[in-house]
Amino acid sequence: KFIKSVIEKEKKNPGKISFVFCNDSFLHKLNLTYLKHDNLTDILTFDYSNTHTISGDIFISIDRVKENSVLFENTFYEELHRVMVHGILHLLGYKDQNKKQKLLIREKENFYLSLQT
Repeated sequence: KFIKSVIEKEKKNPGKISFVFCNDSFLHKLNLTYLKHDNLTDILTFDYSNTHTISGDIFISIDRVKENSVLFENTFYEELHRVMVHGILHLLGYKDQNKKQKLLIREKENFYLSLQT
């Protein structure tokens, strides 16, 4: 319900969205195969959205979420929710390739997480 509300607040319709929870090794292999990035990441998002409907597969490394929750002094679930919202924001078209984009996506994450009940 919370994820659906993020999408609707961005004036889009939720379509088929899959969250796949995996380990570092699996996500690292996907990162190498599809993005040619040889590094660990907490999330990979595969976007199948169209103009009005948001759809995609969001792969999340539980290992990264655990480690980052300690690093950023969040609970595991706070960090998991942040990463899930981050993936949805990618499906909504937000990028994080440069400093300006990273700042905007972080602001959006914080805004939507603050609305969570």
